[in-house]
Amino acid sequence: MTISNPFRSGDKREAGKSDEEWRRDLTPEQYAVLRKDATEPPGSSPLNDEKRAGMFACAGCGNPVFPSDTKYESGTGWPSFYAPLPSEEEGTDGVETKTDFKLVVPRTEVHCARCGGHLGHVFNDGPAPTGKRYCLNGAALDFTPHD
Repeated sequence: MTISNPFRSGDKREAGKSDEEWRRDLTPEQYAVLRKDATEPPGSSPLNDEKRAGMFACAGCGNPVFPSDTKYESGTGWPSFYAPLPSEEEGTDGVETKTDFKLVVPRTEVHCARCGGHLGHVFNDGPAPTGKRYCLNGAALDFTPHD
């Protein structure tokens, strides 16, 4: 079996899906973003305008990653948040990060802590209380409103 995302190399959870399984389970846009680290065009996600109370989850595995009360309008064209949801595991979040050297300036990639799917990037220019801007691809997220 071929592991499709080297961020997770079979260490735990759903990382062991084959590339064929990911292609079958995701839309082409979700596959490109979550498994191949693509970026959707700015302003293209309907989640930019989502204002209801609820939970944003990884579109690849359903892992809850960002509560709606941490979402804000950053003006970037991508859904933005100032803090991820803490994980049920002690001392971890629903997301993990790693340094991305694909551009001239290193950036910090944000990945789902469960399946390793690429969600977007985090920058140090966000609002209080964290000063972080988690700039995410809407294609990498599903939203469930609170009842």
